Amino acid sequence: PLSTRGLHMKVGFIGLGIMGRPMALNLLKGGFDLTVWARRDASMAPLLEAGAKGAAGPAEVAAGCDVVFSMVSDAADVEQVALGAGGVADGARPGLIYVDMSTIAPAAAQGIAERLAARGVTMLDAPVSGGEVGAINAGLTIMVGGDEAAFGKVKPMLASMGKSVTLIGGSGAGQVTKACNQILTGVTVVAVAEAFNFARKSGVDAGKVRAALLGGFGYSRILENHGQRMLDRNFKPGFKAWMHQKDMNIVMQEAHRLGLMLPNSAATAQLFNAMVGSGMGEEDSVAALKLFEQLSGD
Repeated sequence: PLSTRGLHMKVGFIGLGIMGRPMALNLLKGGFDLTVWARRDASMAPLLEAGAKGAAGPAEVAAGCDVVFSMVSDAADVEQVALGAGGVADGARPGLIYVDMSTIAPAAAQGIAERLAARGVTMLDAPVSGGEVGAINAGLTIMVGGDEAAFGKVKPMLASMGKSVTLIGGSGAGQVTKACNQILTGVTVVAVAEAFNFARKSGVDAGKVRAALLGGFGYSRILENHGQRMLDRNFKPGFKAWMHQKDMNIVMQEAHRLGLMLPNSAATAQLFNAMVGSGMGEEDSVAALKLFEQLSGD
């Protein structure tokens, strides 16, 4: 249930793309006083029509808010929004909580959090899983790193955007959890595509293989949901291949930094590289199946 205290806080949202727009709309539906900004006026329009206030930039959002959320593409964008000229830190009042929900490297999140702390802003990293459908349905899984007291204040807002909200640990822990999520989802999507292609080349109906495997230890939500999309040859993006490539690149960069062997992640990262390189970057990552088919001579 929403705390009345949370409802009295003024909330900002920066970045209104495929994920950010429905997430911000769910904050409005949750009864929060919302101010928004996006680089494109067209992205802001649906929020303004729904009752949000518009701002001229991140600093103006921060100046009028107690909590500011952002959902942007990469670490460079987060840094620009948070610390660039006219950024959140420039407009922030003391005690502002900044919650970045983008997917960036854990080390990048920690670095931005440290620089914001020096300017009186508390940052939480709160990446999400669930894709566009989860954003629209307020069904996201939200993994949070940072200060526990700040998390307590923003939890009612996060609960209006997601069905599972978990404080994992200190700064960067949310991004570590998201990286783990991308390892599991990426490797499993590739495994399902590999298995289906093996079945097909063996002359066996992949749909029946899937139906049989759903009843055993091979079951996964990826096999159930993404596997059905592969059978339907529905490669329309819920999560684009280039985005999974970006996330696996984060995983591999962190692995190099830590001196870790991640062999399955490395192979998956290479496969997403090949998808992007062969023109499938704008398709869903389930189009990995097409890459296997091409490499099998089809």
